[in-house]
Amino acid sequence: MERVVNNEQELYAFGAELQKQLPVTGVIYLHGTLGAGKTTLVRAMLKAAGYQHHVKSPTFTLVEDYRLSDRFVSHFDLYRLADPEELEWLGIRDYLAERLLLFEWPELGKGFVPDPDIVIKISILDIDSRRIEVSGL
Repeated sequence: MERVVNNEQELYAFGAELQKQLPVTGVIYLHGTLGAGKTTLVRAMLKAAGYQHHVKSPTFTLVEDYRLSDRFVSHFDLYRLADPEELEWLGIRDYLAERLLLFEWPELGKGFVPDPDIVIKISILDIDSRRIEVSGL
């Protein structure tokens, strides 16, 4: 699946559409440069799934957990990870069962992050527009 979105409203609409197709458990990688919209897409998917509270970026905490009506979601941002082994200290193995795992910057956790079921790549086209490619659905 591939889509070009031209503003944040279209990104939220795409996130809502994508959320309907996501599995209850599994691993999703989100690739894109800084500012591409990875966290915004996650926020859109969570809001579309019924999460009504603030969705924060896990840039400084490394992981944020969300309880939805039908699943648990853990959103990781590995950008500030100094060493992939830090994921062991974080308790990554405890996260691997019965939840949907979303990883931004998964390449920084190589060797500790499970293989993806779905890969989302976001490319910046211009100040507002993004190309989103989804594979594995």
